[in-house]
Amino acid sequence: MAFIPQVQAKETLVWLLRELPPLTIFEGAQRNQGAVDRTLALLIQRLPQYDHVIQRVNRARAMQMLHEPGLRCDPTLLWSPERATFIAFSIPSVVTYSNGLIIRSADRPQFAPFMENGEVDLDALLQSGKLKVGRVAERSYGPFIDQILKHAPADMLSPHYGNDAVSSLMQMEQRGRLQALIGYLIEARYVARQQGMGADEFSFLAIKGVEKYQFNHVGCSDNADGQQAISRINPVLETLRRDMLPLFYASWLDNDSRDHYLEDAKSFFSDKTAAAMPSR
Repeated sequence: MAFIPQVQAKETLVWLLRELPPLTIFEGAQRNQGAVDRTLALLIQRLPQYDHVIQRVNRARAMQMLHEPGLRCDPTLLWSPERATFIAFSIPSVVTYSNGLIIRSADRPQFAPFMENGEVDLDALLQSGKLKVGRVAERSYGPFIDQILKHAPADMLSPHYGNDAVSSLMQMEQRGRLQALIGYLIEARYVARQQGMGADEFSFLAIKGVEKYQFNHVGCSDNADGQQAISRINPVLETLRRDMLPLFYASWLDNDSRDHYLEDAKSFFSDKTAAAMPSR
């Protein structure tokens, strides 16, 4: 009898994705063309030792699944001390402009008492009890904003758990059910176009104390398989982030923002400690 070698089954790596334009896009003409969509396609191509499965879940469900047994990874995570207790993080990958407040332009005068040098004091705003702010449930906005939200009066925050959370929150804002939502300007612009809103209908307020940029990471289940996956993902990201990843994100920016971003991108990873450690 002829000897037929057995082919060892590959381990399955489940990628957890949520709608987060323009990083990930699920529908329409630009489907799968987001900055992280394109990054993930290259990661899958360069990690042939895995069977890759993409699963669409909202942020809250993704956090639950990263707690569960198995090998699951999310390519759009911000590092936080709480998440680091159960998630193994990669080196920084896609760098984006930071979160701020998305408001209706007509509501701008209401925020004047909380403005300082063109930035809004989010802590003072929430503690005042005067303006309600929307947020995506279980989404991290970076350690600085997360700490403010943790100590904010619960009735001043409106968390949304749905798959189209940002879209729903912007609709609530239009109806006056909340006065602001925390999010990315570029994401809000994308959603506004999908909803038929004009560019002048909303404004973006930078938050006092927040850095200009945020560093995204791949985060995997913090078990032996997840840690091994991160050890394989890091060398791939190390190569991709030098040239390709900044271009993926920059392609979604307006001309002025794109020029500034690409100039700054030259030094994103010049600090070797910051480039290696998920501490931002």
